[in-house]
Amino acid sequence: MGRKGSSGQLEVWGGVECTVNRVGDRFYDQLVRSGHDTRHDDLARFAGLGIQAVRYPVLWERTNADGVDSLDWSWPDQRLNRLRELGLDPILGLIHHGSGPRRTNLLDPSFPLLFAEYAEAVARRYPWVERYTPVNEPLTTARFSGLYGLWYPHARDARSFARALLHQCRAVVLAMERIRSVNAKAQLIQTEDLGKTFSTPLLAYQAKFENHRRWLTFDLLCGRVWRDHPLWDYLRREAGISDRELRFFVDHPCTPDVLGVNYYLTSERLLDERLELYPPATHGGNGRHTYADVEAVRLRPEGLEGPRVLLNEVWERYRVPIAVTEVHNGCTREEQLRWLLEIWNAGNALRPTGVDLRAITVWALLGAFDWNSLVTRADGHYEPGAFDLRAPQPRPTALARMTRELAGGKEASHPVLDMPGWWRRTKRLVYAHSLEGKVPRPSLPPAAARPLLIAGATGTLGRAFGLRCELRGLAYRLMSRGELDIADRDSVDAALALHGPWAVVNAAGYVRVDQAEHDRDRCFRENAHGAAILAEACAARGMGLLTFSTDLVFDGSNIVPYDETDPVAPLNVYGQSKAVAETRVGAAHPRALIVRTSAFFGPWDEHNFVTRALRALENGDTWPAADDAVISPTYVPDLVDASLDLLIDQERGIWHMANQGAMTWFDLAQRAAKLAGLDAGGVVPVHRADLNLSARRPRFSALQSGRGTLLPSVDGALARYLEESGWSRAAAGVEETRADKLEA
Repeated sequence: MGRKGSSGQLEVWGGVECTVNRVGDRFYDQLVRSGHDTRHDDLARFAGLGIQAVRYPVLWERTNADGVDSLDWSWPDQRLNRLRELGLDPILGLIHHGSGPRRTNLLDPSFPLLFAEYAEAVARRYPWVERYTPVNEPLTTARFSGLYGLWYPHARDARSFARALLHQCRAVVLAMERIRSVNAKAQLIQTEDLGKTFSTPLLAYQAKFENHRRWLTFDLLCGRVWRDHPLWDYLRREAGISDRELRFFVDHPCTPDVLGVNYYLTSERLLDERLELYPPATHGGNGRHTYADVEAVRLRPEGLEGPRVLLNEVWERYRVPIAVTEVHNGCTREEQLRWLLEIWNAGNALRPTGVDLRAITVWALLGAFDWNSLVTRADGHYEPGAFDLRAPQPRPTALARMTRELAGGKEASHPVLDMPGWWRRTKRLVYAHSLEGKVPRPSLPPAAARPLLIAGATGTLGRAFGLRCELRGLAYRLMSRGELDIADRDSVDAALALHGPWAVVNAAGYVRVDQAEHDRDRCFRENAHGAAILAEACAARGMGLLTFSTDLVFDGSNIVPYDETDPVAPLNVYGQSKAVAETRVGAAHPRALIVRTSAFFGPWDEHNFVTRALRALENGDTWPAADDAVISPTYVPDLVDASLDLLIDQERGIWHMANQGAMTWFDLAQRAAKLAGLDAGGVVPVHRADLNLSARRPRFSALQSGRGTLLPSVDGALARYLEESGWSRAAAGVEETRADKLEA
């Protein structure tokens, strides 16, 4: 169900996550992490989205690392000239959550002047640039660096926080004075994360303080912080800021030309003194009370105040043009689309009321790294954006397509938009006491939502797809053989006509590898003939199709993992049926997505190799496992989530998908046993020939992908499997972000 933009009047901007923050003596550079530092053709990708402007970095730490006399313009020269050629208007960011080069920091009194000198140098180098964000989110950076101690200079007190904030805001004022001395038309687009704080009655005073504090960046720049300001006493007495320092902003107002609001699902917070109700990681305090600080969306029955309310608050307070300068959701693909649409619709609803909202910014075009740890570690946790970097070249996602649609004044058309985002579903309320007799705000009606049709209701993969769709808020119908026999053309036509799906997942088929040697006709009927019929029917109706193949299409002659381009040569009937299916599906439906995978294990069935091995060891039995057959194990929840993302992205052709790591069955059983706290000595190495299997298996069938490595490591997957299955708490010590959590 599409939604239209506002006749193209609301602009679409883009942004590159470019944080260069410092932790201790280490700088964390997102441009290096993303590869954008050396990949100049990204700019053409951005322009291809149809966006009108891009927030783009010419960062102090990178350009001026060794002093004012050693400016290195080589990188920004190349990039800005290319943006100019492409007709893409840059909004230059000069410091992005940074603390400056090593010679200074946010608490250094010389920081503002040193920065202003750099800003003037940028303006003289690029006099044609008219829009600037000299310092991104001064208040947020001051909190993380001066109040919470997360970033350099790692202070944890009110004085350091206030000093860091004032130095950044003073730097903005001085920088714009210098920039405008070169280009009088230069505009200030000042960004800040703008949330809202709620609380229990006891902590109402703290919520009130934080709701005043959230405006400080804009209030300072607008010259509004003087004796009648609600935080005057806090700044003067507790934070130790002098009248003279505050008077500077009154005497030198630098009202932004555009107020840039960065708003996230986690921006709205709730404070609660009942610590026992919340995990320890949420606990904190203010010296007067201790309390949990949690995402309001996870607790408030009313849900979020939301972008429409908060943007209107900004307008009513300042009456200055507004842009939403960051829209990002580190979540599954459909939730990224839904969040962008939520902001887009809010913006278009506000404009007729007189709110001067100029643009919505698709942030993190290339995604972001390690923001789940607030960029305090380099764990490699990656959140895709409009492009997914887990491929040889940045791969456009469904978010890129939606960006092009909105920028072109068209409808956002993806079927997953028919369903509400997780923040509008009652499952968002993760705390047992969330409701306390209250009725949550209802979800948007999903009655007209087009479903995803899943064939194979009784199989491991089919059930897994049903569970993940339920969690992800994807409308679906899980079909048994009686409801949808994929090898029966009439059954297929009837099911597609009845349910009208936007895509079909073929998780049905014949899976008994050894029995297939004696049941060839049935195996080919279900795996090859059925897959081809389904492909023909979906192609005729313009529906997407996701179907699965196997590592057993290979003969094992490789000595390195197989990729999608390697020729197939199956050794057994099951592999032959899948190889034929690949050919027939590809011919019948060129836009079909075919995922090759192998060696399933997961928490939702008792028959996979890992579960059976652990059951045997738990009972004191031994477990024989081949030590001369190398495979790539695949954790089913990871496989399903990544496959759904690719289907939503409208990817096509053959993809290899398995968790990273090639090993023997013996190695896999031993690793699982050790993580589960069981005796790995009970795993007995044997040769394949000793297992008396009917079907020949390749000695080596490990998989890799030349198209994109989407699944995490095997060890991390095993740890999550053990946690989900309840085998042992030993797995909790393996630290990896859980791919199955739906977090903002």
